[in-house]
Amino acid sequence: MTPGQLAIKEEDLTQQDVPEHGCGSRTTGEDANAVAAFLPFPSRLFVETTTRCNLKCSMCVKQTEDCGIIEGDMPPAVFSALEPAFPSLESLVLNGIGEPLLHPELENFIRKAKAAMPRESWIGFQSNGLELNEVRAASLVEAGLDRICLSMDSLSEEVFRDIREGGEVQDMEKAFAALRKAKTTTGRDLQIGVEFVVMRDNAHELPEVVRWAKKQGASFAIVTHLLPYDNEHAKKIAYDLNSEQALAFFQEWKERAEQEGINLETYFKVRWNFLRSPEEERVVAFVTSMQAEGRARGISFHMKNLLTRDEKWLERLAQIFAEAERTAQEVGLDLSLPAIIPKNNNGCDFVDNGSAFISWNGDVHNCYFLWHKFSCWYYGQKRYVNNKSFGNLAEKGIKEIWNSPAFLKHRKEVLGKDYSTCSDCNLTPCDNVYKEDFEHDCFVNTVPCGSCFWSKGLFRCLQ
Repeated sequence: MTPGQLAIKEEDLTQQDVPEHGCGSRTTGEDANAVAAFLPFPSRLFVETTTRCNLKCSMCVKQTEDCGIIEGDMPPAVFSALEPAFPSLESLVLNGIGEPLLHPELENFIRKAKAAMPRESWIGFQSNGLELNEVRAASLVEAGLDRICLSMDSLSEEVFRDIREGGEVQDMEKAFAALRKAKTTTGRDLQIGVEFVVMRDNAHELPEVVRWAKKQGASFAIVTHLLPYDNEHAKKIAYDLNSEQALAFFQEWKERAEQEGINLETYFKVRWNFLRSPEEERVVAFVTSMQAEGRARGISFHMKNLLTRDEKWLERLAQIFAEAERTAQEVGLDLSLPAIIPKNNNGCDFVDNGSAFISWNGDVHNCYFLWHKFSCWYYGQKRYVNNKSFGNLAEKGIKEIWNSPAFLKHRKEVLGKDYSTCSDCNLTPCDNVYKEDFEHDCFVNTVPCGSCFWSKGLFRCLQ
């Protein structure tokens, strides 16, 4: 879908011609995305039961200086306010920032939602597993839990403790044992998985973690990249900074430069020289021509990121991912890998699939990226993120909020995909994206999707 091609017009943002239920009413292709985004109720709910946690993970947003997250548990009344949406759900994910197992009403929430949701839908959450024992595991499965994903980033005791402060590998083994027994005693088909946050420090362990997870009883594994919250974490990211389109374009010009005997790596050393040698003039003129062609073809690229690209590491990561895929196929485990190179096309799985995100206090949001207030390290610069709320369940019903003009307009704008691609822009960091209060991007769009890691295929989660 290209900018301006969205079939649904803003004046048509009503549900009068759309089926009442989200399940069993899908079409295919782009029309399916439009239908999912504009059904009367969300098709997928992400519900933050609590923001409390029993670990202090080094890469968690709660450890950052600009974190605006307040700790609290979702009151039963807030969860009950979601009941009108349950019959339309394909999935209900009961986690946000905190550890779901800390909520005392978790089983009641699962039981209540399960009774109202369609038979083919599912309920799940991600967890660190510390609170799982045989009694708790059986309680969850009996309540109706369908999927659970445990955080597992290393088989090394030392590395695991460093990443998941307060946790141990043995805790994970005990959690898996409890879940296996719960499946046996209840006779329910609980799907167990692991989530692996890939970094330069632990990437080499991924194939063995896949093999270990299968032995523990896992049927799936989700791999996601690290969201860096400071400059130190930014040094650990494993993914490329350049998009596929930018790399393909640069490769053309790199080969041309080699044929003409031009050393592009000298560009940033010579471009500001007032007096340039003939060879230096050739370098600057070559890059100027390259930039002109990029503009003419509508291709954005970040010259410094292209020239400083760590090709050896990225080749190594591709080998690790390939080995992990072979291992997963060998042992029979469903493996979901993130992109190594950011995707060209903008897009949002959350909007495409009709998702809404509910904070513990009842605020209704649009996606993971804009769920909370925090700061992160985006392409060499501190990036401030403010949460985006479309209403609170204490004041309005979920249907009213979901169908409000502001929320409908937001989903339409995201589906239009007519926003900037910040990662490939030579002006990064710019004031539009990096100031504390985001207003609009350089395309004058009010959605900050151009600087979202999820839209580039770099992040994966249970959904």
